[in-house]
Amino acid sequence: MIWLQALVYFSFTVFVLVVLAKVVKYATMPIHLRWELYPVPHEKGRAEHGGSYFEEADWWKKPRETTLIGELKDMFMEMLFIKRVFEHKRPLWWFTYPFHTGIYLILTWFALVFIGAIFEIAGFPISAASVQQLGFLSWLSPLIYYLTWIVGVLAMALMLIFGLGLLFRRLGDEGMRSYSAPVDYFNLLFIIAVVATGIAAWQYDGDFAVARAFMKSLITFSPLPSISGATILHVTLLSLLFLYLPFTKMTHFFGKYFTYHKVLWEDEPNLRGGEIEKEVKKVLRYRISWSAPHMKPGMTWADEVLKVSPNEIDVWKKEEK
Repeated sequence: MIWLQALVYFSFTVFVLVVLAKVVKYATMPIHLRWELYPVPHEKGRAEHGGSYFEEADWWKKPRETTLIGELKDMFMEMLFIKRVFEHKRPLWWFTYPFHTGIYLILTWFALVFIGAIFEIAGFPISAASVQQLGFLSWLSPLIYYLTWIVGVLAMALMLIFGLGLLFRRLGDEGMRSYSAPVDYFNLLFIIAVVATGIAAWQYDGDFAVARAFMKSLITFSPLPSISGATILHVTLLSLLFLYLPFTKMTHFFGKYFTYHKVLWEDEPNLRGGEIEKEVKKVLRYRISWSAPHMKPGMTWADEVLKVSPNEIDVWKKEEK
């Protein structure tokens, strides 16, 4: 079983490194195109009525009042409850929200198994009964034991049932089917297969004692415990999923900070001599690599900006005719 441990270490390492590389890439990308969309949750006293600091006369001369709590509240509602799908595509939300809840729970389950493994390495076994060695903390052992079981079973049920629901909805809904690529179906089937093999492995590990023993072996670099064929298949598929995830759009959740805080809500004023002006000047020197009736390859964005005249749009319309 050394190969299985090696696969787990390798896939997890690749996952972490690629995700970190993505974060660095997002953080160092050129300044985005500002759309000036409002309201912005971090504006004090204005977000509630959809306004912005542009409402103020001489706004560039006045200090701005912002609040991080406003942003965190909105981001929390979106990440935990998928707020925008609920507001704009309610029928889909009834499938995607329980499915994502299952994902959050399975991550919680991993954390509980890890904590349980640490306790057992320290000599405090996790069981349904109190452990006297823990003294006044004897309630921790049964708490971790039951939480691990409840969270794990609920996570598997939600991900399997609503993962299948999302698959059938994507197949049956003409609108979703029209913009679904083959990889979208593959991703869902891959996750469903991992969950299904996890349920099969659970039949041989009803209280997740083997899962904790497996985690202990990974933490201590010791030999694996005796495990079933279903567990071997599940861990293999799970490792391959971790290896695959960072190269797909399924890791979009790592980009939430950038798409919200640095794109959707970034409203720092562009003042003369400021850092944003320097970034804009840098971007204006980039050369265009594509062509259109109004664009020529090799031009800089500064060239394009300077050549636009008030009647440019009318000229484009005439050219199209």
